[in-house]
Amino acid sequence: QVQLVESGGGLVQAGGSLKLSCVASGSTSSIYGMGWYRQAPGKQRELVATISRSGITNYADSAKGRFTISMDNAKNTVYLEMNSLKPEDTAVYYCHGPRYYLSAYWGQGTQVTVSS
Repeated sequence: QVQLVESGGGLVQAGGSLKLSCVASGSTSSIYGMGWYRQAPGKQRELVATISRSGITNYADSAKGRFTISMDNAKNTVYLEMNSLKPEDTAVYYCHGPRYYLSAYWGQGTQVTVSS
């Protein structure tokens, strides 16, 4: 089992920045990368960014140029640095730990609210 615990969410004004963290504990060798998804009220959960253990990154178009994902393998921690935040970035952000052939692990989510 793997536990994912997010932190760093909060309320920020448009144009501001936040940095999210997610710490993985347990059988972390079972996950091959980490990522961030988000879900706004009334909308489906969507990909924000992912990173493999070798450092290969992937971003949603909405995150490119504003968000940066990084991972500290030694600490089993993934970060999401978010700059130039917009009100449409308001959502619950979830940490994601994918596994081969099995369902992924999810964190409990952290709320990000961007005021205009």
